[in-house]
Amino acid sequence: QVHLVESGGGLVQAGGSLRLSCGASGGTININRAGWYRAAPGKEREMVALLTSGGNTNYADSVKGRFTISKNNAGSTVFLQMNSLKPEDTAVYYCNAGGVLIRDTKYVDLWGKGTQVTVRS
Repeated sequence: QVHLVESGGGLVQAGGSLRLSCGASGGTININRAGWYRAAPGKEREMVALLTSGGNTNYADSVKGRFTISKNNAGSTVFLQMNSLKPEDTAVYYCNAGGVLIRDTKYVDLWGKGTQVTVRS
């Protein structure tokens, strides 16, 4: 069973940086579009950053200029570089990716289980 795995979360002081990574486990996906979402305690999941199949990016207003979504040249891993972190960025961050599973060329759309980011003031 192929699934996405996020990593890179943790505890950081306000103003600090973290880089989240997201890749497939149980198979290799050629990712052509991806997104990062987050859910803060007591709040609904919200979009943080999107990467389209055409390479365009879109960001939530709250993270513009601080966060950057990208993927590696192989198209197998998606990143979220987070700079100038604020306490209000504290949330569980989820990765969503769509692409072709290499072993059978089937298109898949997957979600990870999330990684916790905590920003201390």
